[in-house]
Amino acid sequence: VQLQASGGGLVQTGDSLRLSCTSSGLTFSNYAMNWFRQAPGKEREFVAASRSGGSTLYADSVKGRFTISRDNAKLMVYLQMNSLKPEDTAVYYCAARRDYRGWSTLSNDMLYWGKGTQVTVSS
Repeated sequence: VQLQASGGGLVQTGDSLRLSCTSSGLTFSNYAMNWFRQAPGKEREFVAASRSGGSTLYADSVKGRFTISRDNAKLMVYLQMNSLKPEDTAVYYCAARRDYRGWSTLSNDMLYWGKGTQVTVSS
């Protein structure tokens, strides 16, 4: 199984970015897809999740600004990030969890991880 996040970059406060995560080697529609992030010196934290049926869950810190979506045909998950703030600066990771196991916001509950992509928001 391989997951690969991309789309990060250096932006200014208030800008937008769209992250993408490609997958291979798994039956994508059987997995809940998740985004986590890790800022320097901090623990990895949950950002957003998308169940196979399309329902979504967000961390309070990004609710209303970020949107997770998935394309089961293309085996991809996206994270549209609007109104970015300096505190959004982090390495962003996509992760997969078996959908039948339900929701989880814990990194230890994820089954597969991709390499991250750096998002830096300047003030």
